[in-house]
Amino acid sequence: MTSDTDIDTQAESTLPDSESLATGSDSPRINPTDLPDSMAIDSLSVIASKERYTLAIGIEFLGSNYRGWQRQKEVVGVQAVLEAAISKVANEAVEVVAAGRTDAGVHASNMIAHFTTSAYRPVRNWLRGINSLLPDDVALRWLVPMPSDFHARFGAIARRYRYVTLNQPLRPAILNHQVTHIHEPLDLTQMQIAASYIEGTHDFSSFRAAACQSNQPVRQVSHARLFAHGSFIVFDIQADGFLHHMVRNLMGTLFAIGRGELLPEDFKIILAKKDRTIAPPTASGDGLYFINAYYPPKFQQLLPNLPLTPVWLNLPD
Repeated sequence: MTSDTDIDTQAESTLPDSESLATGSDSPRINPTDLPDSMAIDSLSVIASKERYTLAIGIEFLGSNYRGWQRQKEVVGVQAVLEAAISKVANEAVEVVAAGRTDAGVHASNMIAHFTTSAYRPVRNWLRGINSLLPDDVALRWLVPMPSDFHARFGAIARRYRYVTLNQPLRPAILNHQVTHIHEPLDLTQMQIAASYIEGTHDFSSFRAAACQSNQPVRQVSHARLFAHGSFIVFDIQADGFLHHMVRNLMGTLFAIGRGELLPEDFKIILAKKDRTIAPPTASGDGLYFINAYYPPKFQQLLPNLPLTPVWLNLPD
């Protein structure tokens, strides 16, 4: 797998050198509340070359201050903040396409996305320039040039989330809104039995939001692991795709089982009924992290293999 040093070298040989961007402390950061209605940039300022480059990026963000990933007119989404910063560095309007769409309050530690541009920048200039403009709760972890047929959303063959629960009597302060706090003891063994029923190909209609726009509710879950890590309970799930609120709805049912309100076998019944109204309430978005997306080998081998996060959990990948 390519190292960070190899990434910079490869990128700079692919993207011709250009005048360095101003990345000092004088560069004003993007204020999410002051984003313009239009990201259009004067076409005369765009670099003359019409050759387009496809660049993949890894994004880390705390979702507490955002109404999800997607750009929206009335509220602030992470996509709009990121596009504002990248467009300023590129000196042209840029659209960012992500592997997934997170809900309001949900976080990402390695959201993979891409954008295309005619602007020439060395990788370190892209990263330093964009990060200097982003608010403190959004940052790029990496950037690499990709083949023109790479598509972060439609090219992904799997996506992966982690849901982190702090199971202790008293609420946290430092991790406020970064984990879901459950004060009563949870029966992990019972929850693990139920989680084992999630793996495989199923109709997840009982665990999709009413507003879900997916054409069909069948998803293939390659793994659904639930384990303790100190006072934390971590739910690690990977699938070919996810329905709206699917992970949070699964966790809501697992919490009910952990509290003794339901039995593990009840999970099978809820799944088979294909009826959202019979399942427990949706769990909070505070503990949910989008941690990775996966692609066919010809693309995956070009992406950096960084530790999965949240880093503070210190978990093996």
